[in-house]
Amino acid sequence: MSLVNNRIYVDGKLALNPTDLSQTKEETQRLGGMAWIGYLNPTREEIETVALEFGLNELAVEDTINGGQRAKFEHYDNVSYTVLWPAAYDHANEIVIFGEIHIFTGPDFVITFRRSPTPDLARVRERLEGEAPWLLAQGPHAVLYAILDEVVDEYGPVLDGMQSDIDEIEDQIFDGDATVARRIFKLTKEVFAFQRASRPISDILSEISMHFENKGVALRLQQRINDVKDHDRRVSDRTEGFRAILQEAFVVHNTLVNQKLNEEMKAMAEASMTQNDEVKKISAWGAIFFAPTFVASVYGMNFDKMPELHWYLGYPMALGVMVLLSAALFGIFRKKDWI
Repeated sequence: MSLVNNRIYVDGKLALNPTDLSQTKEETQRLGGMAWIGYLNPTREEIETVALEFGLNELAVEDTINGGQRAKFEHYDNVSYTVLWPAAYDHANEIVIFGEIHIFTGPDFVITFRRSPTPDLARVRERLEGEAPWLLAQGPHAVLYAILDEVVDEYGPVLDGMQSDIDEIEDQIFDGDATVARRIFKLTKEVFAFQRASRPISDILSEISMHFENKGVALRLQQRINDVKDHDRRVSDRTEGFRAILQEAFVVHNTLVNQKLNEEMKAMAEASMTQNDEVKKISAWGAIFFAPTFVASVYGMNFDKMPELHWYLGYPMALGVMVLLSAALFGIFRKKDWI
């Protein structure tokens, strides 16, 4: 049984904890109070049983059973249907964990179906029972407001967690950490996902505000909805700021990476040029020393029939040729700046 809350309130105070749904409906009508029923991870059969007992709209019920609905507020006859996406931040893995809550608010009942521990409705219930009984006395509309307020408030720690990771990313960028690009990309995806979950809240609050006004809900409660709107605007502004910061971080990171790459390529080019100069010098000196070696090797072959072999000036001539060839090659290579 996934029923976690089944209470009846009269004039904002807890009056009864019924044992089953049929008793809940009967006693609520008898006492003229409000029933607050809550399920965590309900089965299809449980949802259908509640729907049949309280006459919930079949389209909204089907959406609740299927899950995965976008955040929204709809009104069917005398029952309102709200879907919200609460969120929590897993700092260790840098991911946003989303929940899903479906809320049915009728003339004298509130029914919630959750598929995650968040929002903590027990905390919402305790706060309303202990601190704001006047608010509970406003009926189902007050509970809807309190849940909305809790969901939007829980967005704050999510944004704080993202802010912490963004600060770390900024430090990594200027430290030259090679893994930062992956973190930027991953966190950007989480910011987009969070924005998809939180963005509809603005429209939901506007629609609920109009609904409350049409229903003649107490002015104090309408003012509370306006306060939630202010919180939601701050959430929206921070989320947009995170998107801009991450986009700029990605640009800065790419710029620094390209700059580093250019510096490395420049260093490689300079090293290559230096190596080429050394090769040129070695080649030039090799050629210079090759010239006299060539002449000496020719006249060192010891054949009997060779020109100038027995000539008196043959030896000075050979030395002169060696010197002239070496000097000529030295001059050529010097002019080409090889040596």
